[in-house]
Amino acid sequence: MTPARIPNALSIAGSDPSGGAGIQADLKTFAAQRCYGMAAITALTAQNTRGVSGVHLVPPSFVQQQIAAIFDDIRVDAVKIGMIATADIASAVADSLSAYPGVPIVLDPVMIAKGGAPLLRDDAIDAVRTRLVPLATVITPNLPEGARLLGTTVADTRAEMMAHAQALLALGARAVLLKGGHLDANESPDCLVFDGGVHWFESSRLPTTHTHGTGCTLSAALAAQLAHGASLPDAVHTAKTYVTAAIGAAHQLTVGHGHGPTHHFHTLWQD
Repeated sequence: MTPARIPNALSIAGSDPSGGAGIQADLKTFAAQRCYGMAAITALTAQNTRGVSGVHLVPPSFVQQQIAAIFDDIRVDAVKIGMIATADIASAVADSLSAYPGVPIVLDPVMIAKGGAPLLRDDAIDAVRTRLVPLATVITPNLPEGARLLGTTVADTRAEMMAHAQALLALGARAVLLKGGHLDANESPDCLVFDGGVHWFESSRLPTTHTHGTGCTLSAALAAQLAHGASLPDAVHTAKTYVTAAIGAAHQLTVGHGHGPTHHFHTLWQD
């Protein structure tokens, strides 16, 4: 019997030296989801569980060089895009990926760190909206990010979530997964809108502060599932189930004194 081919997934994002978000979270997630992980770094950050204290941007031309080196040599089965930071980097990534229209792309429009530090310059929002969103198989904004992409107020009901998701779909992505973690409710619903209709994915809100990197982890898990060939609804279901369990197991880790990371290997590190 021929063994199943292990998919290759590429993350294009910023580095988090504390390991809970960004490239580090993506690579852990890819591994946990049975993918070979690769990374093209857009920015170096100085951060920990308490917040971001510095950002050093990678030149756009070098971001392109990293992406080109991977595609020139390695089969890429899915791409996850995270921290972009500037309009020039957004354009560089868009120019690089436009040559590979058949590769699934998950765009997580990272704008603000868990501690409140901005991770996307104002002039870059339009570049993300016009250059990257139309390339995406699915975008995964939270409610504040979705509102900023639309230039409107943050949705605070399920009806407004659905309306925002449909408006975001009109920007050109093939699907939108609008995350409802910011809703003032006991649940944390996510709304998936695509040409197959509207799907709601439910989960209870967990009483924890260990949520550093949850958005990165969800989008990376979603990219990994698409790399495996899963349908979009199935990929979202698997990714959300994985992230919810990773948050629930985060108390097993002792990392930092602020917003701790999720437990990416909760199913693997068993006693």
